[in-house]
Amino acid sequence: MIKDLPEKLKMLRLKYNLSQREVADRIHVSASIISGYETGERTPSTENILALSHLYHCTTDYLLGNNIQTTGIILDAAGLTDKQIHALQTLIESMRT
Repeated sequence: MIKDLPEKLKMLRLKYNLSQREVADRIHVSASIISGYETGERTPSTENILALSHLYHCTTDYLLGNNIQTTGIILDAAGLTDKQIHALQTLIESMRT
């Protein structure tokens, strides 16, 4: 079992005001599987970790416990060109310094 994953998944589901059934439908599994993830009886596959990170707008690192991110913004760069993405990265980095 991945440390704190069940608690994170439940907290994120509640944050987005979703039922276990709604989460299950969105990542194409059964509600009992989502329940198992939230109780720690089951561990999500890599594919489902990715799907959950997209659904909850968080990183897979956060779900897997590789960082202590509790809040943050994930920018969806879908549809942007490489040049536009690079411009955003440059802007963000200049704001940090």
